[in-house]
Amino acid sequence: MTMFRIPMVLVLAAALSVQAAPPATAVAALREVAAGYAAEGTVEAVRQAVVAAQVPGRVIEMRVDAGQRVRQGEVLARIDSREAAAAAAAAQAQFKQAQAQYERTRELHGRHFVSQAALDQAEADFRAVRAQTEATGAGLSHGTLTSPLAGVVGLRHAELGDMAQPGRPLLTVFDPRSLRVVASIPQQRLAEVRRATAARVEFPESGRWIEGVRFEMLPMVDPQTHAATARVLLPEGSEGGEGIVPGLFARVHFLTGKAPRLTVPAAAVIRRGEVIGLYVADDKGVLRLRQVRLGEMLANGELEVLAGLRPGERYATDGARATLDRAPSPQSKR
Repeated sequence: MTMFRIPMVLVLAAALSVQAAPPATAVAALREVAAGYAAEGTVEAVRQAVVAAQVPGRVIEMRVDAGQRVRQGEVLARIDSREAAAAAAAAQAQFKQAQAQYERTRELHGRHFVSQAALDQAEADFRAVRAQTEATGAGLSHGTLTSPLAGVVGLRHAELGDMAQPGRPLLTVFDPRSLRVVASIPQQRLAEVRRATAARVEFPESGRWIEGVRFEMLPMVDPQTHAATARVLLPEGSEGGEGIVPGLFARVHFLTGKAPRLTVPAAAVIRRGEVIGLYVADDKGVLRLRQVRLGEMLANGELEVLAGLRPGERYATDGARATLDRAPSPQSKR
């Protein structure tokens, strides 16, 4: 059998031709960027309701589960209301008796057989029993729990067969189309945030940014934390496909103007334990890891460099790629 041998020169040429391109670099420069204050916040629903039991009884039907969409007025659960029904029947009997007593007393008063005081007492008893009967009848209808709004079942606090008590939460329903971010603003930053002209919301986990429709500062300051609450309304339909739901962590950037900043993209930063660095080109153009000190993330999604990088220096815009490019090959380890 004839064996074909590839010349070593061709092998080396092919290896050189498939070498990865060097990492992309950029020149550090001061730029006018949106400046302001960033505060950590939490997403919450503007319209949310906790459906609680109003009568005691066992949960005999649970029609929905967490994550399910419901319509306004849709039946969510039912509570065994036989005790409430018995109480309503007893109240109805007392009402009829009090009504008959009042009618007899009024007739006797018309014939001057009883005093005006007796008539007034009979009328007062009748009105009290009627009010009690109406309240008991309303309580009977509370055995059927309906959704107060159209939305999504966020939490289910009870299971079939659980014992419900008045005031105990059974379900939480919220409208996913209307969301806002609530952030705590420390006292020393209140004047700065009140001067803000816009607010951008960052979701660090997904990298998504959303422009706030409007924001408002609540007038009171917490006497314990000495912080005020800011609310940033998100555009309708912001939940999209990114899973933005109540309880999610977010960061609000309150924009107060523009200022020159030395910034780098987040992808350029390398984090190794407590060391934060960038690959910066030296005098010979070789990328070397240099420790830097960063500020907070700005509203454009980039990070401010406070120390370790000077304007005019060239750095790798993709730190991970630069790390792989400098990793030793298997042959160099031998």
